[in-house]
Amino acid sequence: MSTSAQLRAALADRLAEGGAFADPAWRAAAAAVPRELFAGSYFLPVAGSEPTRYRPVREGDPGWLEGVYADQTLVTQLDGTLRPGDVAEGTVTGAPSSSSTLPSLVLGMWDQLDVAPDDRVLEVGTGTGYSTALGAHRLGDTRLTSVEYDPVVGEAAAAALKTAGFAPRLIVGDGLRGDPDGGPYDRLIATCSVRYLPLPWLHQVRPGGRILVTLSGWSYANALAVLEVTGPGQAKGRFLPGYTSFMIARPHDRPPRSTLSLLPGEERATLVDPAVLDTWTGGWVAQLAAPAAERMGAGSEQILWDVSTGSQARTAPTPDGGWTVVQRGPVPLWDAVEGAVRRWQAAGEPHQEGFGITVSALRQRVWLGSEDGPGWNLPV
Repeated sequence: MSTSAQLRAALADRLAEGGAFADPAWRAAAAAVPRELFAGSYFLPVAGSEPTRYRPVREGDPGWLEGVYADQTLVTQLDGTLRPGDVAEGTVTGAPSSSSTLPSLVLGMWDQLDVAPDDRVLEVGTGTGYSTALGAHRLGDTRLTSVEYDPVVGEAAAAALKTAGFAPRLIVGDGLRGDPDGGPYDRLIATCSVRYLPLPWLHQVRPGGRILVTLSGWSYANALAVLEVTGPGQAKGRFLPGYTSFMIARPHDRPPRSTLSLLPGEERATLVDPAVLDTWTGGWVAQLAAPAAERMGAGSEQILWDVSTGSQARTAPTPDGGWTVVQRGPVPLWDAVEGAVRRWQAAGEPHQEGFGITVSALRQRVWLGSEDGPGWNLPV
């Protein structure tokens, strides 16, 4: 049976060979940090279950340690409170609310942050503490501060970090406020997603510093961006290759809503195939165009619902192979989505790395191709 050290070394080698990171310091961190201290028990999804059910995996269970060192995300909390130890037997349903993200993504993001040994780094989203431990191994305890929103999650992470021999500065609080007492920082890395760049971050990272963050929204489309802070409250950056997603920061998540009732509205033909919203970048472009809308449905039968205004849009196929859309409410959601998707299609449907972002005191704008190209303001 393989030991933790052997499995760590094997994982580090696989990630290095797979190109997850370029800096060999991250290979050393992966081989040194015992992930089982941070994900001692976890939930795994049950294949084929709908809605998704999860089974708890605990220390000593068959395949437990091998699962820890698989390159996979380990869900450690459901619905904000439920942890694997709370489930006596069987499987459960719930929405993941905390997790240990797959190591290739965590280490890849640290690598993309491009830290120097003497950089001061602010991490938003301590989570289990595994990412924090990797950063502390690379930078040392005194150069890393990590903020966690959930006090229960933060307490567990602090205990795991202490057991692993790390002592970075830890804060329990709203990570969207950053660390008002600790700046300026050279780098900021977020392990949650946000609808827009929180303004405190743009004042706590020094000019010339770097922010790495995943932008998301109420349709839960995601895009990873790296930005350089160009001045207090200002930044500019690009979106990165790949497919990165994180749970949205709780203060940025959609508000509670009632059950959707589909209501009559104005009907017309649509000029784009609604199924394009099921693609990674197509769904993200739609979210940019309708940032207050939640997307439901799939394929030719998409549903958009703007909780703030009650506006709705829903598409349907027609017998001749086309599609129609019914819209209702003060915001013509599909008009905005259709226009954005057509501009993206006219540009050749580039992946998100074909987009950039500019942040100023007045607005945060995502643009296609170049700064003077088509663009959409983030909801701030």
